[in-house]
Amino acid sequence: MSAPTEGLTLGAVSAIVEKKILTNKIRIYRPGEPVFNPDTGQYEPGPPITIYEGPGAIFPTGGPSVVLHLAGQAYVDDTPSRYRLLTPLSAPVASREDTVTVVQADDESAIGRTWRVIDIGETSTLSIVRTTWVDQNTQKTGAVT
Repeated sequence: MSAPTEGLTLGAVSAIVEKKILTNKIRIYRPGEPVFNPDTGQYEPGPPITIYEGPGAIFPTGGPSVVLHLAGQAYVDDTPSRYRLLTPLSAPVASREDTVTVVQADDESAIGRTWRVIDIGETSTLSIVRTTWVDQNTQKTGAVT
């Protein structure tokens, strides 16, 4: 009997990861164009623009980030709650300051939490899923009711 000459393709591995790991439904959105309110005479944030809604996963990075402080000033993206957002490669690349929220998850306490995108999605030659660094905006205890 001959041994197989090749292993799993990246596409096959991506399909497995998407099915077994990207089990939450997430939404990535950004602010819409400001809208003028004639009653207040002020511009107000327009409705958010959804750039992606679909499978994804959020993972903590294993602990608080450690960033060198220079002259007493924190690095602009220093955060104690850094996470990784994983999405399929077919999802659009998120931009800095986009917002990510969990729409559906087996863990009900994750639903409704939000994260701020702190860097655009990473890319590499052997990408299986897209990794995007995010900072948690909301923290809560208990399940959503």
